[in-house]
Order: sequence, then structure tokens, then C-alpha cells
Amino acid sequence: MGFARTCSVALVGVEGVVVEVQADLEPGVAAFTLVGLPDKSLTESRDRVRAAVVNSGASWPSKKLTVGLSPASVPKAGSGFDLAVACAVLGAAERIDPRVLADIVMIGELGLDGRVRPVRGILPAVLAAADAGYEQVVVPECAAAEASLVPGVSVLGIRSLRQLIAVLADEPVPDEEPDEPGRPDSLRAGLRVPGAGAATGMQGVGAAQHDHDLADVVGQHSARTAVEVAAAGGHHLFLEGPPGAGKTMLAERLPAVLPRLGREESLEVTAVHSVAGLLPPGKPLIDVAPYCAPHHSATMQSLVGGGQGIARPGAVSLAHRGVLFLDETPEFRSQALDALRQPLEAGHVVIARSAGVVRFPARFLMVLAANPCPCGRFSQRDALCECPPSQIRRYQARLSGPLLDRVDLRVEVDPVTRAELTRPGARGESTATVADRVRAARDRTAARLTGTPWRTNSEVPGRELRNRWQPASGALAEAERNLERGALTARGLDRVLRVAWTVADLAGHDRPDAGDVALALQLRTGVPRGVPMAIGAPA
Repeated sequence: MGFARTCSVALVGVEGVVVEVQADLEPGVAAFTLVGLPDKSLTESRDRVRAAVVNSGASWPSKKLTVGLSPASVPKAGSGFDLAVACAVLGAAERIDPRVLADIVMIGELGLDGRVRPVRGILPAVLAAADAGYEQVVVPECAAAEASLVPGVSVLGIRSLRQLIAVLADEPVPDEEPDEPGRPDSLRAGLRVPGAGAATGMQGVGAAQHDHDLADVVGQHSARTAVEVAAAGGHHLFLEGPPGAGKTMLAERLPAVLPRLGREESLEVTAVHSVAGLLPPGKPLIDVAPYCAPHHSATMQSLVGGGQGIARPGAVSLAHRGVLFLDETPEFRSQALDALRQPLEAGHVVIARSAGVVRFPARFLMVLAANPCPCGRFSQRDALCECPPSQIRRYQARLSGPLLDRVDLRVEVDPVTRAELTRPGARGESTATVADRVRAARDRTAARLTGTPWRTNSEVPGRELRNRWQPASGALAEAERNLERGALTARGLDRVLRVAWTVADLAGHDRPDAGDVALALQLRTGVPRGVPMAIGAPA
């Protein structure tokens, strides 16, 4: 009887569980049994592993073979266990010393010819292995850069099973024949799943930083101020205006204004995109804010996550630490929009399915864009709106009050005039200029929030703002009067205070004064109050 064991990782959402892969050989009729709650793709690994072992020059044992995946109570899915199963079988057959395999984590899919193909979720799998105390990981060669992002782990990238056998058996490592020049590398197909992000409207990570500049936006001084405040404090934004006014342009330029992601944030974002199969080719670490703009026909599952079996991340998770832009927001299904309430408050989404409960991170900056009416010409000067009042009310009522109450900034985007569009030198401030101010404001916020679990003003609870960081004396008088009249809710007052702190950070004030709160109140309610829409301008 022969026995060997090695390890692999089962992913549940973006969290991994180390699984021990055990192989047992006994005398008897040749058979291959795989146990341990495998799914269909994992059950098919029996044929893939057998063909890969034989085509790699090793002998397949003609005995009764049982492969167990422990713990058996954890559901296991995907083809990433192939490499561990093959090595455990070869260890039980004494082709490889079983003692060498015991403390190695192996992740990868096997082709019938023995080549090792990448799978989704390499980064979270290696993170789980490191948290469990493992120091050696074997991954496909083209995913080695992604696995190497985890500190304290020795990563071995291999291209074929026969190379791994030679390394583990301390034999000369064979050279793999290089691909013909100009031919695509089929092994990289597993790193990106075609169509996985089609419904989420993912933009190429980093594209916004190069292709879009705020200087391209003509006029819209109020909306530009709101975008700057949103970026500095992480506040949600609602842009309402007629078609062609520049709402989409502003939203597309927002990610470039946001600061680059820190190391911890980059690992969080990269882990989600790795699980979704959306990592950019040749860029294992995402260090810029992602941008996600799903179409208004998107389902609730594509927005918050879901799907058959183990849930997959949705648009709110793919926009983690970045921007989620919902253009033509009233055209979205009301059920899908209301599903955003929980992640907006909690910063994560929990999806319960029969196969298990999955938790995805979802701390994003949401930008809503809508027309004032179905035809888009309501409230415009010198324009005729053809929509009856009842239709306008129904259209605007598609955005529920509880959802809008979670939006910190509300700005009306006016149409651009001919004079603004044709005036020489009409370009506004560039993205780099605004980003510098946002970065300075974030630094002031970080210095104030040192020693707390919060990073931006939008994350600070209202009780802390009222008790720990108080504004200047009398600064909240107007906002408190709005609360008494019912124009603000208790949550709305807290959000006005958060926005006021962001305005103060942008203006360089030690704490919000009456002018900062007045501008925050105007941005929050969307009702003109005679306050200049400029940071640091006198009220």
C-alpha cells in the first residue's frame, strides 16, 4: 500500500481554505475514485490527470487508487486541484518522495499533454496558504508574478508536469520547447475568462488615467467641484442633467483624480479581479482605482454578485476601492438598485446560496447619472419638454428615497452654452492639478484619522464626528434648522458633516466653519442656497 499527501486551496468567494489532497494505492482492480465533495469540473480531473501523467513520461499505477480532499465538508470547485492530485498520485506510487510533497501547496490545471495551465484566483489562494503557515507554493509559470505578490512565500513557477517531477525528484529539469514567435500563448487563456465582465462594464484598468482628462470638460464648475469633493472624501455623487451636458465625461474622469491604491488596497482589488478572471494581461498588481459602468439592463446578480453554485463577484465588488458608475440610473430595475443599499452602508456584500455563504468586499464610490425626465428637456430654458407631469413624477420616483439618502452629493449639471464651448482657452483645470489637491486633502484626513479603522471622511460614523471631531462653534446652525424642518434626516445630517470635513480638508482648514457647512449642505440637498460652488470661496 502506498500513501502520499500534498496541499491545494479551495476558494469560497475571495477567501481560501487549504485542502489536503491525499492519495492511497491498494492492491485490487485498477480504479480511480475521487472523494471529498468535488464538483463536476473537479470530478473530470481523473481523466485529465491520468493523461497528463502518462504523457509526461511517468507510469500510471495499475492499482485501486483513492484520492481524498480534506476537509470533506468544504465544497470544492474548479480545475486548480489537478496539479496537487497528480503529484499525490505520483507520491503514492513512489515516483516522488512523499516527504517532499507534504508541506507544498500546488495550484494549477493540467492539460492532457502535461502542460500546466493557470486558473482564476491565484492571489487569494496563495494568501490563504500564507495565512495557514505554508512557505512553498507551486503555480503555473505565467501566474508566478501574481503569486509572488504575497510576501514570505517561496513561489515556483512551472510550465509542465514533467518539469515539476524533475524538480521534486532532484533530477535534471528538462527544457520545454518555446512557442513559435508570433503565436499567442494559449496557456494565458485561464487568466482571463471571456465574457466574465461583459455585464459589469469593466474598463481597462488604468485606461482612464491616460485617455481622459478633466481639462476636456467645458464649463460645469459646480459639477467639477462636486467631483473633487467626492474624490477627496469618498462621497457618493448624483449628477442630474439633460443629455449631452457632460455627466458621463465627468464620471469617466473621476478614477484618475483618485489617489493610487496602497499596498493593502491593491491586494484587495487584485484578489477580487483574479477570482473574476479580469486581471489585465501582464499586470498582476492593480494599483489604480478600477472603474465599472454596467449597462442599465444589468440584473441584480450582475450588480451585487451571484450566479449558480458558488457566487461570483458582481459590479459592486469589481469596483471595490474604485468607481461604480450607473448611467441612466432610472432605467435600472428598482430591485437591482435597492440591492445596493447594504453594500453602500457596510462596505461589503454577503450572498447566501445553497452551496454556501460568500462575502465580497464592496467599498466603492458610486456615481449616479440621470436625466430630469424621459425626454431629458425638463426645466431647461428655451426648450419644450413633451413629458406630462405624471410621467415626470413616475420617472423621478424610480430612484427610491432610501437610496438617494445614502448619496452625499447631488448636483444639477446644466447644458453647456455656445459661449462656453467656443470661447478660446475654455479648458478647465487638468486632472493632474485636481488630483494634487485631492491627494493633499487625503493626507490631512489620514493624519486626523491616525489610529482609527477609517481612511476617508465618508467612512467615519456620525457619532464620532459629533463627539470626537466637532466643527467650529455655530457652524451647524443652518443644518440643524433643516433637520427640524424635515428637510434632512438624521443620516443626512451626519453626511452633511462628513462632506463639510472634506471641504475643510480641501480648503486647508483645521475644522469646518460655517462656509464649509453651507457648501456641504448645498451639495447634499442639491438646493441652491447662494453659496459659491468653489472650495475656499467666501460664503
